[in-house]
Parts: sequence; structure tokens; C-alpha cells
Amino acid sequence: MQEHISAAHCHPGAPSLSPETRGMLLGLAGVALFSLTLPFTRLAVAELPPAFVALGRALVAAVLAGAFLWWKRAPLPPRGAVLPLALVALGCVIGFPWLTSIALRTLPASHAAVLVGILPLATALCAAVRGHEKPSLGFWLMALLGSGLVVGFALRHNGGGFEPADLLMLGAVVLAAIGYAEGGRLSRSMGGEQVISWALLLAAPALAPLVLWLSWPDRGAIAAAGLPAWAAFAYVSMFSMFIGFFFWYRGLATGGIARVGQVQLVQPFLTLAGAAVIVGEPLTLVNGVFAGAVIAVVAAGRAMQVRR
Repeated sequence: MQEHISAAHCHPGAPSLSPETRGMLLGLAGVALFSLTLPFTRLAVAELPPAFVALGRALVAAVLAGAFLWWKRAPLPPRGAVLPLALVALGCVIGFPWLTSIALRTLPASHAAVLVGILPLATALCAAVRGHEKPSLGFWLMALLGSGLVVGFALRHNGGGFEPADLLMLGAVVLAAIGYAEGGRLSRSMGGEQVISWALLLAAPALAPLVLWLSWPDRGAIAAAGLPAWAAFAYVSMFSMFIGFFFWYRGLATGGIARVGQVQLVQPFLTLAGAAVIVGEPLTLVNGVFAGAVIAVVAAGRAMQVRR
């Protein structure tokens, strides 16, 4: 007798989820965890140096990753995975955290959040350029519409213009898109947990001396930081840098990089809600209207064809 019986066999009338739906739900769980990254980073860099927050969290996550891989008795990654893992490390472990931490010294978390709204479009572009996926014209139109809504919201929110630190955020978005596309593809063969874990371990030897060198002049400020800053640092180390990628990369691998990546269009609005609670930044009715429009575009984009 089979020991494992699927839910569909136990409940014949219960519909099974398609891979795209499972991927979207996993991706949404990852986005929910990522959505608090900017508010908590904003809280952390108020007392801790940006370089320490950005790169130190990767070292904490690397310790967790090493323990996870040891517990799973995971084999070494294949040689062909080294370059994609290096791109994941460059984009998601080093580039995005470092650039956003510097930008958030002067930008409100709510301001930075809306700029992250173009990340789904950038991720789909990276997946298409690398030849992983071929989205249809309808998908591109929905992606552009969703990104346009988010950028329009950003311009309205910022009084019609961009600030110098926005360039840092846009650079962070490009690097993250590369890391998401490469990690999502690699997760199909290695699993999302192993992809982010090996990327963290790959980056750790270079990060450790860099963090020490950059943080040593600010050691007094680090030692004097209060509990809220350290609690925020703990969140971005454990959830933003490690656990969130378990859901995110598995979702990208299951439902498709371009399609599931569009779930991240709702992240700016989740971040705005988080920023209102965590750092007291204002939340308005207009935010909710834009959020509803973006969610509608994501739902429409899900019906568009993407060849994998």
C-alpha cells in the first residue's frame, strides 16, 4: 500500500493547484517577508552604519546557511552553477542590500518602496535576455502597465521628481533583478533553499574582511546602538536575507520567473503599510487605490502566456 496519498485522492472533489498558482502563492509569501525589509533597514541605519547593516546581515545569514546545509547534508553545487550563484551573490547578497542601505540614510522607506516597484519588469527582462522564458506581448503590456502605475505613484508621492539617492535604488533594482532571474532558474535543479545558502557562503569570505574594515571606524556607534536598531538588524538578517528566499526562489522555479515575479508589484504597498507601523510614515487612501489597481494588473497578467 502506498504510504503517501495525495490530497486530491483523499478529497476527490477538491481542485488541485496548478504550478503557476502554487508559484504565485509561494512568491507572495516571500514578498510579504521582503516587504518589511526597507522599513526595518530604515530603522537599523538610524543608529548602525549602512555598510554594517547591508553586509553584516549577509554574514549572519551565511552562518544560518552553513548550519542549514550541514543539517541537510547538501552536496556541493555542480561546476556549472558557480557563475549563476556568483550572480545571485552579487545581486541579492551584496548589491541590493548595500545600495539600499546607503540610500535609506536619506530616503524614507515609503519613497524607496515605490522605486522597487519596477523590479518585476526588470526581472522579466533579465529572464528573457538570458533565454530562460519568452513572455507573450500581452504579458509585456501588463508588466509595463503595472510598472507604469508604480512609477506614476512614485512621482506623485515624491512631488513629481526623483532624488539623487533614487539612482542608488535603481542600481539596486538592476542588481536584484539579475540575482532573482539567475536564482529562480537555478532553483529548478538545486532548490531555492540551497541556492540562497550557497550564494551566501560563496560571498562570505570576501564579505568578512570588508565588513570589519568598513565598520571598524564606527565601532563605537555599533556598540551604542539601541534595541530597536538591533531588532531591525536581526529581521533583515534572518528573514530578508535568508528565509524569505526559501519561498521566493521556490515560487519562481515553480510558477515561472516572469509570471511569479509580477507578484512583487504589490510589495511597495505592503512596504508602505509596514513603514506606517514600524517607523510611523503616513499611509493615505490614495495608496490603497494605487495598490488595488496594481493587484488588478497582476491578476490580468497571470492570464497572459509565458513560454518556459
